[in-house]
Amino acid sequence: MAATPHSETTTVEAFDDTATAVEKPAPGHVRLSVGPGEHGHNPPSHDPDRPDLSFPFQTTDIDRAGFTDEYRVTSKTGYITADLALRPVPSHYHKLPAVLADPEKALRLKQVKLVTWYENDPEDPRTWKNAYKWYITFVCALSVVSIAFATAIIAGDFGGVMEEFQVSEVVVALSVSLMIIGFGIGPLILAPLSELHGRRPFWVAPFLVYIIFNIPCALAKNIGTLLVSRFLCGLFGSGPFALAGGAIADIWDNNERGFAVALFAAAPYGGPVLGPIVGGFIGETIGWRWIFWVNMIFAGVVACFCATIPETYAPAILLKRAKRLRAETGDPNITTEQELFRKSLKEIVVETAVRPFQMIATEPILTLMSLYASLIYGLLYAFFFSFPIVFSEGYGYNDGITGLMFCSVLIGVGVALFVTPRLEKNYIRRAQAKGGHADPEDRLVGMMIGCWFIPIGMFIFGWTSPPAVMPGGGNWVGPCSAGIPFGFGMVVLYFSANAYIIDAFPGYVASALAAKIVIRSGLGAATPLFITAMFHNLGNGWAASVWAFISLALIPIPFCFYKYGKWIRSKSRRAA
Repeated sequence: MAATPHSETTTVEAFDDTATAVEKPAPGHVRLSVGPGEHGHNPPSHDPDRPDLSFPFQTTDIDRAGFTDEYRVTSKTGYITADLALRPVPSHYHKLPAVLADPEKALRLKQVKLVTWYENDPEDPRTWKNAYKWYITFVCALSVVSIAFATAIIAGDFGGVMEEFQVSEVVVALSVSLMIIGFGIGPLILAPLSELHGRRPFWVAPFLVYIIFNIPCALAKNIGTLLVSRFLCGLFGSGPFALAGGAIADIWDNNERGFAVALFAAAPYGGPVLGPIVGGFIGETIGWRWIFWVNMIFAGVVACFCATIPETYAPAILLKRAKRLRAETGDPNITTEQELFRKSLKEIVVETAVRPFQMIATEPILTLMSLYASLIYGLLYAFFFSFPIVFSEGYGYNDGITGLMFCSVLIGVGVALFVTPRLEKNYIRRAQAKGGHADPEDRLVGMMIGCWFIPIGMFIFGWTSPPAVMPGGGNWVGPCSAGIPFGFGMVVLYFSANAYIIDAFPGYVASALAAKIVIRSGLGAATPLFITAMFHNLGNGWAASVWAFISLALIPIPFCFYKYGKWIRSKSRRAA
């Protein structure tokens, strides 16, 4: 091929006058000719009909470009032509992407080469050895556990903080609530940044800031310092919540990530349960300030593990490859969809800060499913405040022994870990029975199983506690054992609800999950502020029963969506 001077418009400029232009090759560079188009093919472990969680939803203008399997398919040439790769966003209203609807731009797409993985590509995280992928999965889950652990560890010695700063329990409860609020805000910022710059930088930098803000927590001279520092801990410590699920999706295809996703689903619930167990004994023996020093040490160890996670985000890796290939070949048509159709800053802000609230207001499936899952999250934190009422005030146990009572919740979470992969296999069987195309409602099987265990656990907890069953002998087993059905139902229900939201809104996954995080954080932050007064005023039996009755009232939700979900989705512009 002869070298020719290059003076024509770059690829990005040809499709968007406001976009940042792709680097133009210097005159005299060789330009590759565009060969025949290639679709690429999906590996057997990936089902292209299910949402690709590695797709950069928040930073790619899918209204103009539509979707592509660029980040999942493999090809012999290492690229696929854009005219064959782009397709409409999966929703009830079929709408051709703007770039395909414009004949002139559609013609130009024939020259655009979207970079893909090669077959058995060593840079593709999915081809890494299973042992290494399980190590990354373990670190991702551990990072979520460590941050969730930090929210509840202070519950191990509320009394010490109340006594030192002479404040009420509600004020001290803000140290939990504000950190949860930070968790809700952080991912809205970190998620789009990780799409633009890759996941690896945000595994380390925000985590280090989070570790530093544990220092003013431990050295606080007043309650204001403690509360502000806890909020900042939540804000900067939210990285694993924004990154871990995506990183697991990066290295495991959707037909093989059953147990990996189960670990991730259990981590946000297992972590807070461990907090009071550890915090109770620390506060009882060496004081509440050491709770934060120990948490800081634990976070430092986890940060070291997080620093070993390589870049796993396919769009970031392929973008780097596209830039290298353009420099080597001089061909400006080598690019990625995200680079070609990147959203403006204003559009990204709307996607992350506005659209989630629009969807909460207009999508009943998203609103009710998020509300249900969030209620369970709030109930978990309700346990942290009701257990001390039952076991410290009712049985006279110290903080350490009271913390040990949470082990029952861990048992329930452990049982759920063995059930959730089987739910995933059940879903795949249902998909195969329907010709390879399962309905999102097939995800609700787990919710229809797990929803019964929440009220069962709450009724057991309330009516086996004092004064219904007075302390003595082995009577503590009753309220303690309530954690087993609760822990099991909590994880199974959340796992299924999360999967249903993803499958029901495949074109708006990022916004749907952001909406769920907002609702979850709101309920999780509010619960600690009134739960103690609720149990004191209503009594253990009726306070727990109120939550049980609320849980019972929500049980019809998965069953109604299982029957009518398809019809409801047909009325939505965003649902599948």
